[in-house]
Amino acid sequence: MTVWGVSAGLTPARLTFRFERSAVRYGHWVLRSFLALAAAALVVGVSSAPAAAPVTLRVSFPEGFTVRRMVDRVAEVRVIAIRKRHVRPVLSGAGYRAAAATTAPPRAFARDNRRKSLEGFLFPSVYSFGPSTTARELISAQLSSFGVAWGGVDLTVPRRRGVTSYGALTIASMVERETVAPAERKLVAAVIYNRLAQGMPLGIDATLRYGLGIEGTRPITAAQLKNQTPYNTSIRKGLPPTPIGNPGVASMQAAAHPAAVDYLYYVRKPDGVHHFFTADEAEFCRKAQEYGYHC
Repeated sequence: MTVWGVSAGLTPARLTFRFERSAVRYGHWVLRSFLALAAAALVVGVSSAPAAAPVTLRVSFPEGFTVRRMVDRVAEVRVIAIRKRHVRPVLSGAGYRAAAATTAPPRAFARDNRRKSLEGFLFPSVYSFGPSTTARELISAQLSSFGVAWGGVDLTVPRRRGVTSYGALTIASMVERETVAPAERKLVAAVIYNRLAQGMPLGIDATLRYGLGIEGTRPITAAQLKNQTPYNTSIRKGLPPTPIGNPGVASMQAAAHPAAVDYLYYVRKPDGVHHFFTADEAEFCRKAQEYGYHC
């Protein structure tokens, strides 16, 4: 196709438009007719730059994270996406909080999960998402991952001991919060089962921290230890009403397969990682005092 025009205000020039990307050169051209303008627009359309690659973002939820901490993590990731990736995701902390409050938990746990809480069901992992991903879509992915992980847990032992599947999940959440050393997961699970069997309060500070929203680095006061929250397992027997976090597979398996030991007590050692376990209260108190704790 041939049209006439004037190049950069100089002498008239005849322009030949070929429908090949290599034939179009950059510059400023004055076109004399509508036909010429249409032809140029058509060539420019053919020569447009390729679409940008889709943006992939990621959010990481460590094992043991509570729903509250997941909300904070989503908010943090969104800020990073805006500042460093120059992308404004639909996903936000407020949206995640709202979706978590209104999304129904798995039906298989409905009878025992009277509070209809999602705590324990939002499987911790690394999730990829795009700028248009919604909070409900992320939570749906977490629930799907939970279903796969929990489907691989044999609940024969908990049921034999009178613990429901929801109770086993709650125990898994406590194991996740109480342990650092992987080898101690089954030992902590055993202490929980043994104390339940003997009708003893579990006495796990992590449940009280969860119920009152006490950060892990803050000390628990004497008044808080007397608080009547159902999550105070120092004064209330049995399991707390919900899981206290979202456990990973290792803690799920530990809750389903506790160690075959008679331990009833454990106390954290000065290294901050390991625990001393015993079935004797007097020995427990001696060790607690040795490590600088009250008994």
